[in-house]
Amino acid sequence: MSDALNLSAELRERAGKGASRALRNEGRVPAVIYGGKEEPTTIHVEAKALVKLLGTGHFMNSIVNIDAGGKKVRTLPKDVAFHPVSDRPMHVDFLRLSKDAKIEVNIPVVFVNEEASPGLKKGGVLNVVRHELELVCEADKIPSEIEIDVTGTEVGDSIHISAVTLPEGSESAITDRDYTIATLVAPSALKRSEGEAADQTGEDMEAGETAATEQGPDADAAEEQEAKSE
Repeated sequence: MSDALNLSAELRERAGKGASRALRNEGRVPAVIYGGKEEPTTIHVEAKALVKLLGTGHFMNSIVNIDAGGKKVRTLPKDVAFHPVSDRPMHVDFLRLSKDAKIEVNIPVVFVNEEASPGLKKGGVLNVVRHELELVCEADKIPSEIEIDVTGTEVGDSIHISAVTLPEGSESAITDRDYTIATLVAPSALKRSEGEAADQTGEDMEAGETAATEQGPDADAAEEQEAKSE
């Protein structure tokens, strides 16, 4: 499970573009906490502290405990706006979490036991279709990653969501289909496809040259016939 992160904040007394610009000039980032059947709370956080949390790589999938005005609020980051040029954070939205909240998150997948896959040992390649899974998780049981065991997989096999054992408190957000996460393909099949494409290109070029060659004599004959008629 992703470790909870902590972030200190201060309440915002003023809203609007001018106030937000002034905060950014002071090294702060405007933010808002919403949800939980409460009124939104406008806050601002230290830019350096926020950048540090963003650098963890799992900020968007972690519980963030915000200490604002002496009150601690349990939240989940929902959106971060970045400057288009400098890429610095400009604004953050946090979702307030209730005690028994369930939330939809994207969790990265990690493939394990590749050495136990006969297909990979034969030179097969794992073609990853989905690098993240869309899950509905209990707020206090958000996994940092989902491990997928490829033991025993052969070339031609596909790994579907139904074959993945999800951790307690998590379930797939997509329930209308058994979608594919990865397939095990043979490099030779890929090379054969590329070779066939190259052969087709060669055949097209040869056909063009043949057509040009056949057109040449016909054109010469036409010119000779025209000269005789004159």
